[in-house]
Amino acid sequence: MLAPVVASTTASAAPAAAPTTAQEATRHIARVYRRETGRAQGVWSSLISVAGASGEPETAVEERADDVVDAQSVNKIAVATAVLDKVDRGLLTLDQRVDVTADIVIQDTDGIFGLDGAYPSSVTLGHAMAALLTVSDNTAVRLCGLVCPALELNEILRAKGFVHTQVVPVSNPNRFFLGTTTPRETHTLLQGLVSGTMLSASSTGYLLTAIRSLTAFTDGMRLKLRSPERLRVATKAGWFNSDRHEAGVVFDESGRASATYAVFATGPFAGDAAVNDEDFGATHPALRARQTLGRELFDAVASVTPGGARVQATPRYRPYNGG
Repeated sequence: MLAPVVASTTASAAPAAAPTTAQEATRHIARVYRRETGRAQGVWSSLISVAGASGEPETAVEERADDVVDAQSVNKIAVATAVLDKVDRGLLTLDQRVDVTADIVIQDTDGIFGLDGAYPSSVTLGHAMAALLTVSDNTAVRLCGLVCPALELNEILRAKGFVHTQVVPVSNPNRFFLGTTTPRETHTLLQGLVSGTMLSASSTGYLLTAIRSLTAFTDGMRLKLRSPERLRVATKAGWFNSDRHEAGVVFDESGRASATYAVFATGPFAGDAAVNDEDFGATHPALRARQTLGRELFDAVASVTPGGARVQATPRYRPYNGG
């Protein structure tokens, strides 16, 4: 005869209370970061902060934050900042056109210009930078170089205090490799954008709207977020060789910056090295770590009211069916 099933009288553990202060949020984020990066392995260089009641950042994670790292496509934020600086000074306009010639198009598997197949053509500078910041188009880097050569771009960034966030010039003055940064400088750049001290309000809005869009990167920090939540996270990722990076800002519902993150990771990571080296998608160990971190970071600051001014209203997700 089967014994009867007896319900357990042991009370289930109550879920942990959501953080209500920046200090509680930073402690929680630090725990999650240590756990997830430990599982993923690799070498991590990061700076993550939470905005307190005064709006000043309170550090949650600071690990090798001053290491100079290969920025990969995270530096496209810096490239866009330099171009928009010229827009703010009246030297460029977003509606001016740039020529897209066959020799300037990079035939890689990222972005959209390589899919066109109809050259020569032209696009507005605003269109090129939207492709740069959302789908991380590498041809768009060259199009930006046409209006902001490498040496000038670096000078603009140095004038803003970024001595390590620099592109690498090549023999063609209008082309460059994306270069280097540090977690601290990328974090400072993002903080300068949301505080309104880096660019004009219109240029700041343009840049942040692009990297908050649902067209922008979703495989990392935003993967476990719903569509309306993703619109509250401005993010830019970068990947090449064994590097898997991401940096961005989390906003509250009113449009204030709640948290800022600059997370750079390089191998070797957990698992098969050959598989990892060819995996640039959501299944990579570093991206799995960022996916959990992104969900936890978003939730940790949800009940914390940040100080500071509203940067821009959070857009509503409005799908469309044509017509």
